[in-house]
Amino acid sequence: MASKDAIMSASAKFPKPALDKPFQYGTAGFRMKAFLLDSVVFRVGLLAALRSRKLNGQVIGVMITASHNPADDNGVKLVDPMGEMLEGSWESYATALANAPTDEALAQTYEKLTEDLKIKTEAKARVIFARDTRASGPRLVTALVEALNSTDTEYTDSKILTTPQLHYLTRCLNTKGTQFEYGDPTEQGYYEKTAASFKLAMKGRKFNGSVTVDCANGVGGPKLRELLKYLPSPSEGGVEIKVVNDDVVNPERLNHQCGADFVKTGQRAPPSSQAGQLARCASLDGDADRVVYYFVDFDNTFRLLDGDRIATLAALFIGDLARNAGLGEKLKVGVVQTAYANGASTAYVTQDLKLPVVCTPTGVKYLHHAATKFDVGVYFEANGHGTVVFSDLALKRLSKYEPKSPAQSSALDTLRALTTLINQTVGDALSDLLLVEVILAHKGWGPKEWDLTYTDLPNRLVRVEVIDRNIFKTIDAERRLESPPGVQAQIDALVGKYKNGRSFARASGTEDAVRVYAEAATRGEADDLAAKVAGIVKEASI
Repeated sequence: MASKDAIMSASAKFPKPALDKPFQYGTAGFRMKAFLLDSVVFRVGLLAALRSRKLNGQVIGVMITASHNPADDNGVKLVDPMGEMLEGSWESYATALANAPTDEALAQTYEKLTEDLKIKTEAKARVIFARDTRASGPRLVTALVEALNSTDTEYTDSKILTTPQLHYLTRCLNTKGTQFEYGDPTEQGYYEKTAASFKLAMKGRKFNGSVTVDCANGVGGPKLRELLKYLPSPSEGGVEIKVVNDDVVNPERLNHQCGADFVKTGQRAPPSSQAGQLARCASLDGDADRVVYYFVDFDNTFRLLDGDRIATLAALFIGDLARNAGLGEKLKVGVVQTAYANGASTAYVTQDLKLPVVCTPTGVKYLHHAATKFDVGVYFEANGHGTVVFSDLALKRLSKYEPKSPAQSSALDTLRALTTLINQTVGDALSDLLLVEVILAHKGWGPKEWDLTYTDLPNRLVRVEVIDRNIFKTIDAERRLESPPGVQAQIDALVGKYKNGRSFARASGTEDAVRVYAEAATRGEADDLAAKVAGIVKEASI
């Protein structure tokens, strides 16, 4: 366990910058301009040590990434032992450590947390960490290692990984040798498990053409190329994956006019896209925990197949498999969405698929928690971040169930393969990509057929810069504002003027901005509603 002097001495190398606003641990951890992060990363290292000791030496993950943010940003977040996000009650401890004004105050905060949380100082602390491809990553790793050394913490530096790979490794390390063993705790183990499951899930199905994958010039590029070495080649019956935007040599190109956030927000393909009509295309984000699909129709219209579409596709397929396996009554499949989900997708799940839908606040921790209430919980945010979670009871039923016909046996085998193909710890763009490819191959669909399952209401997402995002408080799973006073009433009055109108505003979890979402019966009305609600938000922030 650390001494006060050791922490103060190490902390002095990473002085806290003077800022007008406090640091705040949010949904994505801490995220900001990279030059401000050194002290924050050091202090997150202290928290990782505390968290591991509190959990009797279980391995805690630390990921240094800023996902879809610009290249000169960076961030840091903690991963709990089962690969899930940091327990919510610990976010305030991260914030307290990050904002301690001096080295001495930091050491005192650390000691107080140790005492208040009844942490055994003699317990082991173990941490695994990784980073994405940002230029600031190695410098921030130095700060993290200083913190881990100052607290006598054992650590593993996994170098450059996607965020989901770190979540996977964290869970593997903590379940190794138990009945819940998740896999081999190595990067190679991740590829081998994913590839083997993909082959089982395919069952000799044929792919309809290739898929072009835009990797946002981030870590997903080299990791997808590595995964391809383990997958069957097109000549062996595998899917042809064309990798584009995988330049990690020039860090400034990260997320620049490419990537899932660019495609989702701009509702257009990356300028570098050369895909022809009806060709399947996908975009990852900077740390490869999001994926969205899209294609260009016969009339050159851009068609987005976002997280809502992936969720409905997965729910449709898994529901069909469960029924075909004879488990339709024994597996409760449900879908979890946020307020950003297109209203048409919600209607499709409830009315056509006849599956329950739960709406939660934005943020993986909320969706994941709600998904665990089902036997099979499908959750995706519209931005393309999501996964499928199988309960322990569901896994037990799948392993013990005896099929009563060849058709049931075939469906059961595919369902079992999906439980290991899907990275259940967190949204994983690489495994989600392969999941979509498996489903499309089984159904014999191209992107057009997938798109025709339902018709999205036209929608628009607008980012509004504000002075202080914290004045915007939401209720009802972030679908309504309770403050500033009177703003929601103005939004309601506007929405009532548009056919199929719906709009809401919520503060970003990572920057001083408010995101305004609007949907309506026509593209013009959706754009107009979004612009007018953005105006209300801007005025309220002054």
